[in-house]
Amino acid sequence: MAGSETHYTLPLPTFDTPVKVLIVVAPYYKDIADDLVAGARATLEAAGASHETIEVPGALEVPSAIAMAERLSNFDGYVALGCVIRGETTHYDTVCNDSSRALTLLGLNGACIGNGILTVENRQQAVVRAEPAGQNKGGGAAAAALHLIAIARRWSGASKGIGFRPSETIRIAEDTDKA
Repeated sequence: MAGSETHYTLPLPTFDTPVKVLIVVAPYYKDIADDLVAGARATLEAAGASHETIEVPGALEVPSAIAMAERLSNFDGYVALGCVIRGETTHYDTVCNDSSRALTLLGLNGACIGNGILTVENRQQAVVRAEPAGQNKGGGAAAAALHLIAIARRWSGASKGIGFRPSETIRIAEDTDKA
């Protein structure tokens, strides 16, 4: 069982300037979502990050809300929370795959996202994973977002340039010709 395995957990990063994180939660299973949010908030507060929380109807709407916030607001990162429990139809596969894929695409485009959308076979698995004193997957998602924010800030001033850039000697020669 995954609960009995040991895992290495990175220490939380530290920040010189304030960090603002948006928690986006789908409270379809309210008790599970509440535990995920509690774990995420505790982790963000332990790192000194400020946070806001918004609710969306379901896991499929979480990436859309994050995409809107990324375009229209000023958050440094995002925590995606929710729970999808396998049912009798293939809808489970669609929700799991599409929400995960959309979050991954947002991340590949630069958004710092911790994915805490649980995808489980039954309610008991979700309860164990969501519990802040247990596996604390909400806290883990918040920690992931914080680590990505730290990496983004570390590299934010670096620029490799894109495409062809003339060397400085050519620019100097061009400036001399104009004089």
